Amino acid sequence: MLRQLFIFSAHNKRLLLITAGICLLWSGTLVGLWLAIEFLQMTAIGWSEVFVLVQLYLAAQIILPAIQLQPEKRNRGFYLFWLLLLVALIWLVNRLSVAEPRLLVSALASGLLLFTGTLVGVALARYVKRLWEVLPLCLVMMLADFSSWAIGPTAEFAREIEAYYLDPVGSPPLIDMVLVKFSYPGAPDLVPVFGVSDWIMVVFFAALARRYRMNDNLLGPPPGSYPDRLCWRYLPVSALALFVAIMLAHTSGSFIPALPLIVLVVVVFYLLRTLPQKLFRTKN
Repeated sequence: MLRQLFIFSAHNKRLLLITAGICLLWSGTLVGLWLAIEFLQMTAIGWSEVFVLVQLYLAAQIILPAIQLQPEKRNRGFYLFWLLLLVALIWLVNRLSVAEPRLLVSALASGLLLFTGTLVGVALARYVKRLWEVLPLCLVMMLADFSSWAIGPTAEFAREIEAYYLDPVGSPPLIDMVLVKFSYPGAPDLVPVFGVSDWIMVVFFAALARRYRMNDNLLGPPPGSYPDRLCWRYLPVSALALFVAIMLAHTSGSFIPALPLIVLVVVVFYLLRTLPQKLFRTKN
């Protein structure tokens, strides 16, 4: 029974290693960009948007091998075991982030969050049996996230995070553990940009698009077998929607929940992709 938890097909094992490797490279790139910002003193208007887009684009490459994982027969115990293991690793790395070198450990923690969120998003997409089931699911997610932002715990979490990063004294709030951090011009350290739940939904929609053969890649044809000529040329619609939400929060100077915007953009994209095909079939 224990042995079954660690057995993967050769195809999936290779893709998982590639996904983990890209996450590790992404963490290293995060540190490199922060050092470049500090060395070149990049504080001019416009640099923040450029750096966020670059880091988000590089993060999107993590999705490419993960959505090509082949389904394997698994029980709930398998998913629970690996989820708990990854959560424990995230907690451990965040406990180490108070030590030096803090920047490197914080970057590794963000990379681990992306790795975990990517695998969770791919796994969740496999439970969608029909594409139309996404609509009620999206409606529930939007209402829940918006309610949490308006009158729920999300508003309080946002205030705690803002207060801590304006005056970083003591240990960070517990919610900081699930926030993905980016290098940001003018910031003395990596700063939180979005939550792991937002990334889970970005990957979830990208996995659905591949499963139902919809090209959501804004930079070219849909991803094929990995590795291929599409390597480093993948930007799904859901990732761009997340970037738009980040920029809206940045320009407004207030916390804006990203999930409703991601859901809205992707659902509209799905409708524009599928409705013309159905209308064409109906006419014929």
